[in-house]
Amino acid sequence: MNIRIMKIEDYESVYSLWLSCSGMGLNNIDDSIEGIRRFLERNPDTCFVAEDNSSIVGVIIAGNDGRRGYIYHTAVSPEYRHRGIASRLVDKVMKSLAEFGISKVALVVFERNETGNVFWEKQGFTQREDLIYRNKSIVDFVRIDT
Repeated sequence: MNIRIMKIEDYESVYSLWLSCSGMGLNNIDDSIEGIRRFLERNPDTCFVAEDNSSIVGVIIAGNDGRRGYIYHTAVSPEYRHRGIASRLVDKVMKSLAEFGISKVALVVFERNETGNVFWEKQGFTQREDLIYRNKSIVDFVRIDT
């Protein structure tokens, strides 16, 4: 198993992996090749893929705003789960963000994504009961739930 920096050339394999994972929330703009290219250009050192025999079997994309780190779209191929791949990807991201001086990392998991919520809790991410998450779309997009 090899973990390396994600490149835009990985996009098709990564997107297929995301689609194979139940509980993902994608959209046609942010998760398009152009959207991911922008994200990788802005965050070149905090997005990783896990490979097995040249096939991408895991991915984590993360970035920061100079103050906080944010993790998005972490996924491991269903047939490769329970091998520690996601934990290794999270460790890699956390170390990378720490090198930028980031001291706290946040993420969002859909309430219905039981597998994801269990995983993140095991990773030490706590649920905040004192916040209300809000967002507002600037443009219309198509939501893609897996």
